Amino acid sequence: MLNSILLQIVTSPAGDSASKATAAVTNAMPTVAPAQDTLSLLDLLMKGGPMMIPIGILFLMAIYFFFERFLTISRTGKADENFINHLKDSLGTGNIESAKILCKQTKGPQGRIVEKGMSRLGKPIKEIEEAMQGVAQQELYKLEKNLPILSIVGRVAPMVGFIGTIIGVIYIFYEISLSKTVEIDVISKGLYQKMVSSGSGLFVGILAFVFYYILQMMVDKRVHAMEKTSLDFMDILSEPNK
Repeated sequence: MLNSILLQIVTSPAGDSASKATAAVTNAMPTVAPAQDTLSLLDLLMKGGPMMIPIGILFLMAIYFFFERFLTISRTGKADENFINHLKDSLGTGNIESAKILCKQTKGPQGRIVEKGMSRLGKPIKEIEEAMQGVAQQELYKLEKNLPILSIVGRVAPMVGFIGTIIGVIYIFYEISLSKTVEIDVISKGLYQKMVSSGSGLFVGILAFVFYYILQMMVDKRVHAMEKTSLDFMDILSEPNK
């Protein structure tokens, strides 16, 4: 008896209406789109394979040596345009000690080069010039120290990335030989490795070369200032009344 009543309720128009209402509510509910996978920069770099480790080391080397050289060269200071004029006034009045003090107080290679020349006063001009050139070479070495490392990084990083590319290609063919098919899922890991490692190596190499030429331009300015100071000092010594 009870089963018959329940069957009638389910099959009754009211039961059909309830089922339709439930279906309508279900259809009206907004569908939630599946969340899309996002790939962070770190995750992308990790897909570059084992060669990303030496590339990362080269990147850190480029950053470190750039800022180390940049700060060192910047500390040498800009050339003092009034240095030679003050020096000429002191030497013109015969105040040698004042000229030496001026050289000591002048920051950067300028003062040290002229100070070396001042220590050779009374000797032949050729000997004074050679002494100043020796100091200038030492100052240039101090400025250019570690610059070749940036040049090496700029050349090595792309080659390391290329090695990663070769490893990625080998991995692709290895996976194809195992799966006996060429599907994107099979070769995707190798493609990631070859493209990420190659791109990272090029990026580090370009960055290192940019750093190198920025620092080289700074060094060239300092060298030009040293040469001008040396020539001006030799002109002062070559004046007839000196």
